[in-house]
Amino acid sequence: MIRYIVQRLLTAIPVLVGILFVTFAMARLLPSDPCRAALGERATDTLCNAFIERNGLDKPIPVQFAIYARDILRGNLGNSFRYGRPVTDLLLERLPVTIELALAALVFATVFGVLLGTISAVRRNSAADVGTMLFANAGVSMPVFWLGLMLAYVFALLLKGTPFWLPPSGRNSPGLILPSLIEAWNLHVQTGTPPYTILIFISNMHLVSSLLTGNWVAFGDTAKHLILPAMALGTIPLALIARMTRSSLLEVLGLDYIRTARAKGLKEQAVVLRHAMRNAMIPVITIVGLSLGALLGGAVLTETIFNLTGVGRTLFDAIQARDYTIVQAFTLVIAVIFVVVNLFVDIMYAFLDPRIRLS
Repeated sequence: MIRYIVQRLLTAIPVLVGILFVTFAMARLLPSDPCRAALGERATDTLCNAFIERNGLDKPIPVQFAIYARDILRGNLGNSFRYGRPVTDLLLERLPVTIELALAALVFATVFGVLLGTISAVRRNSAADVGTMLFANAGVSMPVFWLGLMLAYVFALLLKGTPFWLPPSGRNSPGLILPSLIEAWNLHVQTGTPPYTILIFISNMHLVSSLLTGNWVAFGDTAKHLILPAMALGTIPLALIARMTRSSLLEVLGLDYIRTARAKGLKEQAVVLRHAMRNAMIPVITIVGLSLGALLGGAVLTETIFNLTGVGRTLFDAIQARDYTIVQAFTLVIAVIFVVVNLFVDIMYAFLDPRIRLS
């Protein structure tokens, strides 16, 4: 098992190097002038020359890449042209928003997708099977921006004044006070140290922070605000997971060892849950892992509709403003998370199927 993990780690190294190069190159290929995008169209040539020199944009491209790679290895992601702040601070503020949204959407998609796919496979060619697959096809076909607006319209307007009302935008209700972990626990941590950075990152995940501090009012309010964007973002992965679960489970249910288990007199529930699901989940895990990467990178529409300032929305604004440092850093972080998720998926393969780790 350890050898298998080490092999996967070694194969991830050239992928990360390639990501580093591609993010740098793609940022430099963006059209327009980064100076006037950051300082405005009326910026003078003198200001632009100082801006370019200050940010190292006057150096040859290979030198810029060497400096960029060196700074990344030191943990320095640079300063934003647009905001005039370290990109690390922006990541600490906005990456937790997207991670919390993506994880909530993934949990919603995985739980209901596996459940619907299992029901569809066990009750093949029944009304439940047909209805589930119709729902899955509709889920794949619905654009996120349309679904988000429809959910907000139904739950925020039509159901206003009922117990089913849900807030249409934002992370928390206006006026709600959510202290950071450092404030809630009366900690004295020096700025810039790793514990400080981790605590700030977790504090910006409002659902986790309120749970850790026992602030149940904030927890309920945050969860309520998270339902609609998680549903909008998770519907397409839910449909894909449901379809994959159905096809994989149907294939496994036709194998010899399943017929043997039934011949032994085992109940159908035990046959499906204890014997069939373990092998059927291997391709489903692939879809779940890929879905998390897609949710992290593709949340820009959901964040815009529900007024959430996360990675997707920030990255979109940075591309429009030609802010190289944000584009490079945010894209790199999302890509690294994607690689880590795929590594975790490979490890789960080996856990579920011993033949993989012994091959």
